[in-house]
Amino acid sequence: MRLIATFGLFAVLSAALWPQTVFAGAWTVKKGGMYNKVYVNSFSTTENFNKNGDKEPMSNNGEFTDTNLVYYEEYGLKDNITLFTSVPYKQIKYEDDSIINKTNGIGDIDLGVRYRLLNKSFILSAQGLVKIPSAYDKNVAMPLGNGQTDVEFRLLFGKSLYPLPMYFGLEIGYRYRADAPSDEYKYLIELGGDLTKSVYLRTKLDGTKSVNNGGDVVDFAGNPVATIEYDLAKLELTAGFRFSSFWFGEFTYTPNVYGKRTAGGSNLSLAVIYAF
Repeated sequence: MRLIATFGLFAVLSAALWPQTVFAGAWTVKKGGMYNKVYVNSFSTTENFNKNGDKEPMSNNGEFTDTNLVYYEEYGLKDNITLFTSVPYKQIKYEDDSIINKTNGIGDIDLGVRYRLLNKSFILSAQGLVKIPSAYDKNVAMPLGNGQTDVEFRLLFGKSLYPLPMYFGLEIGYRYRADAPSDEYKYLIELGGDLTKSVYLRTKLDGTKSVNNGGDVVDFAGNPVATIEYDLAKLELTAGFRFSSFWFGEFTYTPNVYGKRTAGGSNLSLAVIYAF
C-alpha cells in the first residue's frame, strides 16, 4: 500500500506538469544527437530480503555499501536508431563485526541499441542490450558482479498524454544470464514531465522477476546484490533542473521496496546531463 500511495502521489504531481521535450525510455535520439549523463550513486544497506520477501538484518551487524561513478551515453545513429552504453566505476564494501571486504574498479559494462518500430499516436521501440563483465576479477573476496554475460531484449511503449501535460512509459523484457544465474523477466512503468519550464519530475517502478531456472541459490562471496536468483522492485523518484537547452541536473532517490534473496536499502544519485 505504501508503494501504491507513493507512486500515486508522484502521478498527481506529474498531472500538473508543463509539456516539454522528453528524454524517456521508448523515444529515440535524433540523428547525430547525443545524450550524455555522468552521475554518482551511493547505495547502502544493513538488511537483506530473505527468500520469503521479508527484511532481515545482515549477520554480525553487517553493512554493505556501493559507491559508483557512471557514464551513460546515447547516440542517434539515425532518427529511429539509438546506440547506448553505460560504464561504471565502483567501490563496494562489506563490513561486520569480524571482517572487512572492499573492492574497486570498473564494473559491468552495458552496450545496447534501441530501434523505433512505430511513431504514431504513441512510440513503440525494441531494444537489445549486452552486459560485458570482463573489466573485473570475479574471483576476488568481494567481486564487483557475477562475472557472467547477460543478453536482454525489451519492448518499450511511450506516449505523450497531451493535452494533459504528462508522458507515460511501459517496458517489458527478458534477460538471459549465462552460467549459473537465473534468467529474469524485466518490467518498468514510468511517468513524468515538467513542473515549470526549468523543473521536471519523473518516477519509475523498475522491477526484476526471477525465472527461477538458476543454479544453487547462494551469494557470490558476500556481495548481497550479486545473488544467483532474486526478485527486486525499485521505486525511482527524480527531480531535475534545466540550466539551459543543453545542460541538466538531476537528484534521484531510489529505495528497494520489495525483494527476495537480495539486498534491501536505498540509493541516492546526483547527475549532470548534456544533451543535444
